[in-house]
Amino acid sequence: MSTFVVRVDKDQEILETIQAAVAGRGVINAVMTLIGAVQECTVSVMPERDPLDDIITDYDQPFEFTGTGEVTEGKIHVHGVFAGDGVTVAGHVHKAVVQDWFVRCYVTPIEL
Repeated sequence: MSTFVVRVDKDQEILETIQAAVAGRGVINAVMTLIGAVQECTVSVMPERDPLDDIITDYDQPFEFTGTGEVTEGKIHVHGVFAGDGVTVAGHVHKAVVQDWFVRCYVTPIEL
């Protein structure tokens, strides 16, 4: 199976859209690269004193977005960098919604 593109359009949530596309193609393991722009996102980072915990923060403003991720046993996992007016955010992506632009995700299935 070769690399395929998942396009996430206006009013779509990126993780749900990519997960559905991956499941629809029967992808079990893959690497992913993402690029685009979103309006809102939920991102977590690890607190300094407890790396097993999460600090989860919601943001609502336009962001340029780039990310990398993986599909493991059919489930996606994405880390991203979001750059907006006066703020840059990075971490584990819990949610991100496209409003005015789009996100493209390049998925390359792999054998483990």
